[in-house]
Amino acid sequence: MALNYLFVGFILIGFLMALFQLLVNGNAEIFTQIVQGTFDNSKLGFEISLGLTGALTLWMGIMKIGENGKAVHYLSRWVSPFFNRLFPEVPKNHPVFGSIMMNFSANMLGLDNAATPMGLKAMEELQALNPEKEKASNAQIMFLVLNTSGLTLIPVSILALRAQQLYMQSEGLTGTLSAFPTDVFLPILIATFVSTLVGITAVSIKQKINLFQPVVMAYLIGTTAIIAGIIAYFSSLNPDQISTQSGLLASFTLLSIITLFVVLAFKNKVNVYDSFIDGAKGGFNTAIKIIPYLVGILVAIGIFRTCGALDLLLEGVRSIAGLFTDDLGFIEALPTALMKPLSGGGARAAMVETMNHYPLFVQDGKILETFPSFLSGIFQGSTETTFYVLAVYFGSVGIKNSRYALGAGLIADLAGIIAAVVVGYLFYAV
Repeated sequence: MALNYLFVGFILIGFLMALFQLLVNGNAEIFTQIVQGTFDNSKLGFEISLGLTGALTLWMGIMKIGENGKAVHYLSRWVSPFFNRLFPEVPKNHPVFGSIMMNFSANMLGLDNAATPMGLKAMEELQALNPEKEKASNAQIMFLVLNTSGLTLIPVSILALRAQQLYMQSEGLTGTLSAFPTDVFLPILIATFVSTLVGITAVSIKQKINLFQPVVMAYLIGTTAIIAGIIAYFSSLNPDQISTQSGLLASFTLLSIITLFVVLAFKNKVNVYDSFIDGAKGGFNTAIKIIPYLVGILVAIGIFRTCGALDLLLEGVRSIAGLFTDDLGFIEALPTALMKPLSGGGARAAMVETMNHYPLFVQDGKILETFPSFLSGIFQGSTETTFYVLAVYFGSVGIKNSRYALGAGLIADLAGIIAAVVVGYLFYAV
């Protein structure tokens, strides 16, 4: 239902904004631009789904090996004390907990291509337990909100993109380079942790889940301690070491998981290759299934963006924020934050655009990064593509009534944005 209102709202706003620009501003090209944008985004939706096919095929095959080799079962038992309380409607020690944990692990390592197929697998397993097939269950909503809150330990893809942009900008500048791709590493970790806690709390309040149970508190406190330890460790490293070690940790962890799955399956006398093929077959079917949902939401988002509504929204935020503070540096980075829940590709483009519009500068012999550029990188890693995830994950299993999933996901996103601004100012000052 939420996606229905969103789809209709974006299209109506787009039409009215375009009509205003035509009649008042005399912009005769706006309707052509919007229509062209709908074709471009429909093509993009298909290309994204096509691009996901390989990743879905690979990781659903790997997950099948994990299932048949009982690796997912062992993983489920490890996290089940915590998940049994967050997902009270799911039977204890259900295999879906292994899929959920794998999805979270890939997200924490910043591996979006690996996280999506694992998340779709988890959603399919939750759908099998759902008594009302067209209505999102409490467990599906909790999983989706935790997914969109996006706790990120190592934002590999963001660091790589920032590295490309910063080093390109530094060419021709004289001075010591003091702006590093990894500068956003700790701020993203903190902001996404805040977003995840807020997401868990929001859904738990709605579903009347007691978070003060000893087991839940033990897991949350333990996770907090681990996050604090990671922050303390990486804070002691120089930027080059952070970049090298974060990338190594992500790749090593992922390959170790694959190897563990294969070894356990082989040990349990499972035909590993046949298991992979069996699971991989579902990847193609899932990729085909999500095409209409993805095309629909991307077209609506494209209309909203092309008509100028997003720019108008930014001006509104600027006006309101100006009533409380004269420091509006964060406003220049907001396009990334506002685009991320709508489109991952759009957010990456907004981040690059912000970095190029506010490039590196030289001060006292040091090449430094501007605050909007720095903050846009934090925004890119601190929020998730909520509308995309909602459309793809629910669309893959035929959910039509998403209930309060969108609202809870946006609350987590907002918490991530606020936390990103706060830590952005703190770390940039440092």
